[in-house]
Order: sequence, then C-alpha cells, then structure tokens
Amino acid sequence: MTPRMSIVIPAHDEGPLVRQSLERMLRGAEPGEFEVVVVANGCSDDTAAQAAAVPGVEVVEIAQGSKIAALNAGDERARVFPRAYIDADVTLTVSALRALAEALSSTDSPRAAAPRLIVDPSRSSLPVRAHSRIWATSSYRSRGHVGSGVYAVNAAGRKRWEAFPDVIADDRFVQLRFSPEERMTLAGETFTVHAPRTMRALVRRGVRIELGNRQLPDDSTERDRGGLLARVARTPRLWASFPFYLWGYVMPKAIARRRSAGPVAWDRDTSLREAARR
Repeated sequence: MTPRMSIVIPAHDEGPLVRQSLERMLRGAEPGEFEVVVVANGCSDDTAAQAAAVPGVEVVEIAQGSKIAALNAGDERARVFPRAYIDADVTLTVSALRALAEALSSTDSPRAAAPRLIVDPSRSSLPVRAHSRIWATSSYRSRGHVGSGVYAVNAAGRKRWEAFPDVIADDRFVQLRFSPEERMTLAGETFTVHAPRTMRALVRRGVRIELGNRQLPDDSTERDRGGLLARVARTPRLWASFPFYLWGYVMPKAIARRRSAGPVAWDRDTSLREAARR
C-alpha cells in the first residue's frame, strides 16, 4: 500500500527510548500505512539498533551529531507527502498521525499542522509546575502553534523552503514559513512532551530557545504579554504561580544576552532515557 504519510525522526543517543516511542506511536497502524525514517545522528549508543527493531522502520545513520543534518538526511530518504517531523521523545498515537495525514491531504494549498500540545509536568518540581500553569494560558498555545516536538506539512507547504538551514529552532523556522491562517492545530488530537524536572533545567532550555529565536526574524505580531497578564490578573488561583513563570521567562533572556547564537548544546531530561534503559 502507498503510505499515508512520511515521518522523519531525528535521534541522537536515544537508546531504548526511541524504540518505546516508535512502538507507542505505531501501535494499531497497518503494515506500510506510514513511511517511517529514523535518522540516528552521531550516536554512541544503540539508537540505530533499537529503532531498527521496530517493524516497518527504516534507519539512516549519519556521523554528524546534528538535528538539522538529520532532518535533511531524512528528507532525502523520505518519498511521501504529507510529511511529519517528530522528536524521538514525544508521546503520540496512531490516531494523531492519521488525523495529520488526512488534514494535510485535504487541500493543495500550503499548510502546516500539528496536534494540540500537552506539557506533562507530573515529574517536575513544584516551581516548574507553577511555571507550566501560567505558560498553558499563553496565546502562543492557541494561535496556530506547530512545533515543540511535532510538525507536519503537505507537499505545497514543503516547497516553502529548500534544505533545513543551520538554525537551533527548526520548529519555529518552519512555523514562520506559514501565516497563522495556514497553520492547523488539530484540537481533537494531542501529543505530549515532558516538562523539565527542575527550574535550572527549564532555564537552560529557555536559553537555548531564546538563542534559537534570535537566529530567526522577529515575529512580534504573535506576542501577547498584555493579554497574558490580564488573564492571570482575572484568575486568583494563578497569582502564586506567576513569580515562577516570570523567573522562567526573564532569566533565559538575561543569560542569552551574554551569549552569541552559535552552536548550543541541547539540554534534555536524561531521566527519560535512563528510565527507558532500565
């Protein structure tokens, strides 16, 4: 059968976690329903073997440890549109994949799409949970957000750029290729990412995001700081959480000002990988 959609998954030292993510994502899929290309980039562990153990998954190995290089290598190997780009550690179901494929196949106009993002702070510290409560109310979540671990485009949409450029924030780069009206958030489908465990880890991630955003054109039309403050002001139960959000918002910007937007190491929660290996 012709696959409904191609899926490109960059994976760097993901070990058993990538296998768990793939098995969860493809549970219930028909053989050949999706073309899945995992690009093991610069790995020093068994990421490639773990991914190859999942039926129907094609593995490409490259020496360079680079997400951008992996995305481009995956694009070279993938053959089908629509095409989804998915991080190796997100939680996603086959229902969401089918919905993405259907939504993007229903039009010939350029479109980008993603399921609705859920951030799971259940393993995080109390300050991170407080930060997450405020962030969840931001308009960034509701104005055609695509990215944060999953985004997909149709064939016309993929023509908006050539190779992925050497930027930190590939998801924001893609989002900015499309107007808000050209982005689709599938409200009935979700994917889940885990919040950082500590405020220190949250700030480190925030610095990387801030540096990545500085490599791209400023899109001030999508900011809504006043709206966020008004929503918090109207919701007394959020007042105690706001100082933690403010810290997580201001500190990365202050730290990023002292750094240049060159190569930046990706800070991730290694506990997920450790738990998967156990």
